Amino acid sequence: MKIVVATDAWGQTNGVVFAYQRIEEPVREFGAELGFVTPDGFRSAPLPTYPGIRLALATPAEVGRRIAALGADHVHIATEGPIGWATRYYCLSRGLPFTTSYHTRFPEYVRARIPAPLAWSYAYLRRFHAPAERVLVPTLSMKQELDRRGFSNVALWTRGVDHALFRPRERSCLDLPRPIFLNVGRIAVEKNLGAFLDLDLPGSKVVVGDGPALRGLRKAYPQAHFLGEKFGDELAQVFASADVFVFPSRTDTFGVVLIEALASGLPVAAYPVTGPLDVIADSAAGALDHDLRRACLAALKLSREQARLRSLEFTWRESARQFVDHVCGGVLQELEPA
Repeated sequence: MKIVVATDAWGQTNGVVFAYQRIEEPVREFGAELGFVTPDGFRSAPLPTYPGIRLALATPAEVGRRIAALGADHVHIATEGPIGWATRYYCLSRGLPFTTSYHTRFPEYVRARIPAPLAWSYAYLRRFHAPAERVLVPTLSMKQELDRRGFSNVALWTRGVDHALFRPRERSCLDLPRPIFLNVGRIAVEKNLGAFLDLDLPGSKVVVGDGPALRGLRKAYPQAHFLGEKFGDELAQVFASADVFVFPSRTDTFGVVLIEALASGLPVAAYPVTGPLDVIADSAAGALDHDLRRACLAALKLSREQARLRSLEFTWRESARQFVDHVCGGVLQELEPA
């Protein structure tokens, strides 16, 4: 069966793109194949306040032509941008069932930039997702929150990690005073990096990533070490060389970097919010506290082996199985190995 994923996010470094790229191969084990409708080939305009992201100027007719050309058996809408809305309109106008995903706490992201009431943004998102057969979310706590906010048919679709790439290694990549407190991710206002960089901590603070807030944070925190973007083995070495992974975000729906850190043997320090609550749970692989400094110091005492062990519960194969099962209405047949 062919599942066509319509997404406004592609060619970017973010969790939305990463999740679909990582399940593209394992979904084949369950008799499915992914195709994508992306911004490629559409005229586009920069996203206000974030010019590095461009919004496709998509029409339902053109989106429909692409879906038909891909031979879709199922349609899944990954984002609530112009391509998402065009796909939604196309499916509704033809009576085609579809599923959606809730990847981003869009209302909180908007409020971090402009004083928009959360109720307005959530009303917008409820309207968008209401016709979907299922709305896929990455954590149980996110499901419970959307249930409380009046969303319906919300289902769990978790994430995975490449355990061969992200693994304990020699801690020699970062030649800095220890302990080393690390953050990896997009450098933007909603990631709340100031809450980490303001902390009075021993040793060194390291930030990996890029984004619109990078220049301002470099200027404001000259004592921190900003390494830019890292990928693949180079990124994995940085993870394994740190002592604690600090996740100050209060707005992420999951945070794949959390399980990449755990897989590398790196205990996590975070706030007790959606994402960290679900990934860490009661595993003793991280320290969750409303006092982030206290969480950081507590995480220093935690077992790196326990962090790795917790990460083994998250695999991309299981993520792919859940995705196919939800999108195809709970009817899936695992193929026998060749």
